[in-house]
Amino acid sequence: MSNPQEEFAALARQPGFMLGKQAAIHLAVWLLSFSMFAATDSWAVLTGLPLATFINMLAGIVAGFVTVNLAHEWFHYLGAKLASGQYTIAAKPGLFVFDWQFDKNSLKQFYIMSIAGNVGGALGVIGLFMAISADNAGRMALLAGGFAGFVLGALIEWPVLMRTRKSGEPLLELAKLSPSALGKASAGAAIAGVLCWMLLS
Repeated sequence: MSNPQEEFAALARQPGFMLGKQAAIHLAVWLLSFSMFAATDSWAVLTGLPLATFINMLAGIVAGFVTVNLAHEWFHYLGAKLASGQYTIAAKPGLFVFDWQFDKNSLKQFYIMSIAGNVGGALGVIGLFMAISADNAGRMALLAGGFAGFVLGALIEWPVLMRTRKSGEPLLELAKLSPSALGKASAGAAIAGVLCWMLLS
């Protein structure tokens, strides 16, 4: 006699189920961030209160950053599929959709997967700029947050790609991502976001 709990546990371990769960959670996070932005945007426009504008800017930064980073990560997945790469879907929901199997993939496959993520981030930024008019502080913050998200990904991943061209060891180069390097990338992304906001002002 079958055990429903065991059957569900077996289903939950299937790659398709885990991928769907990951997609559902990412969609929920994206909808929540944009809902918060939309609500605070309406509040800021209707009242003109400085507090409303400030909170709208914070919500905009988060919504833009989340949008571009999710596009980045899902395009990594599409790149992995396009390259016919070997990977496993992440067992626990998080930012990263899958775990790349470095020992089973070629450098060419790694480059396709990696560059696809950056293409996705760029398309995310373009999509935001096409959909959102930079006509108030919160909307400008959303666009700047998206641009900062793209720059963060580029500052983290492109140095790895360039070092990999010399060493041929992507896993080794990824292991060199120290807290200091991540901190510098975050600072660079923040500066890029501020400059973008200033240009839109």
